[in-house]
Amino acid sequence: MKKILVLVLVLAGAIHSVSAQREVEEEAPQKTGFDKSKLFFGGNLGASFGDYTLANVSPQIGYRFNEHFAAGAGVNFIYSAVKYRDFNANPLYKASYGVTGLNVFGRVYPIKYLLLQVQPEMNYTWGKYKYYDGVTPAQKIPGKIVPSMLVGGGAVIPQGRGALVIMIQYDVLNQAGNPYGTAPIYNFGYNIGF
Repeated sequence: MKKILVLVLVLAGAIHSVSAQREVEEEAPQKTGFDKSKLFFGGNLGASFGDYTLANVSPQIGYRFNEHFAAGAGVNFIYSAVKYRDFNANPLYKASYGVTGLNVFGRVYPIKYLLLQVQPEMNYTWGKYKYYDGVTPAQKIPGKIVPSMLVGGGAVIPQGRGALVIMIQYDVLNQAGNPYGTAPIYNFGYNIGF
């Protein structure tokens, strides 16, 4: 009988403790307004060199409103160049392209480590062809503004204070001259401040 009485008293004390903790949590003021701990930084950084050269620096900053929604903005800086050669490895011509632009994005996290993202962009593209035949002058590709709408999803893998982000996206507008072409885009990036 003493054991049952002790057990009842322990359970009553535990229930009272949990109840008191809930009251303290309910009385604590909810933090409102901007919270810098919800900011995250990331984007894309890439490079390759050789007959195909690519340099991509596209930083982004975002804000995590809650566990299901985030949004942000970024800039795009992409340069690529391709050298075309004949069968004897002699250079025929080089095509180079540049892209600079702005983007905004919205993310939905339906499950904690999965995300869906929509990213409208406005990019300014330009380029030129340089021929190595000694006769044909270089030709410029006129610059133009090209909209893109990247839609896709991926996974977020926590890594300490940040997260590795793996995504597949597709430009659903597919405008002529867009920097992404018609194939899916595979992104691997890192967010600081997940």
